[in-house]
Amino acid sequence: MKFEDLKKLHQKKFREELGYYLLEGEHLVQELQKALSRDARLRASEIYLTREYEHWTSPLPIHVVNSRHMTQLSETRSPQGIAAVVPILPTLAPQPGERAIYLHQIQDPGNLGTILRTLAWFGQFRCLLSPNSVDVHNGKAVRASMGAIFHVPVEVDVPIETLSARFGRIASLDLQGQPITAPEFRDFDCYIYGNEARGLPRAALAEMKAAAFTIAGTGAIESLNVATTVTICQYEISRGVVGTRPRSSSI
Repeated sequence: MKFEDLKKLHQKKFREELGYYLLEGEHLVQELQKALSRDARLRASEIYLTREYEHWTSPLPIHVVNSRHMTQLSETRSPQGIAAVVPILPTLAPQPGERAIYLHQIQDPGNLGTILRTLAWFGQFRCLLSPNSVDVHNGKAVRASMGAIFHVPVEVDVPIETLSARFGRIASLDLQGQPITAPEFRDFDCYIYGNEARGLPRAALAEMKAAAFTIAGTGAIESLNVATTVTICQYEISRGVVGTRPRSSSI
């Protein structure tokens, strides 16, 4: 790919047109290389680095660029000096036992990346994004995922009206619902989370007969951050999964 095209990948329309996205930083490039063994399609990726990283070894093609070019590839204030261009891959089909969370019109890329990181930690879930949600390949979302983008299947532009045809039992978060500590909260096929500012479309929830649950709190503030909400709920769901073992939290 021409360098002039690489710079365009900061914009969603060119990511969609060219079929690639950028990631930057040593940790994310390492995670990309680890993911090669799980998904050979990622071997279409290429690495760009400055001379400070000339020692870097990789099975992927490597291109050495000057610091000015690296600054043009980077969206961060202080580029580390290593980045990669990665193909946008079709989402793999659901696996047996896999469940889903659905994010309705989530707007903040940092929240999306954090949610993917949570899903990768607990496992066995895919992420469905409604139309008008933030792009999963947005640079900030990719960085916030800390490599989870290579572990969690993500479907985009999924209308909320299609969920009832795919999932037999659906739950949503609502201030008037049952507590998430109720044992039945752990047994749904799909969990719906809304945009913090606008919430969820109640007519659609009623149509699909979504069960309502809530996270108990003091009521001192109106709502929780959606990424925090998902993390609390995924922890609660995981407590009912047989074979879940403690792991280090240093990720």
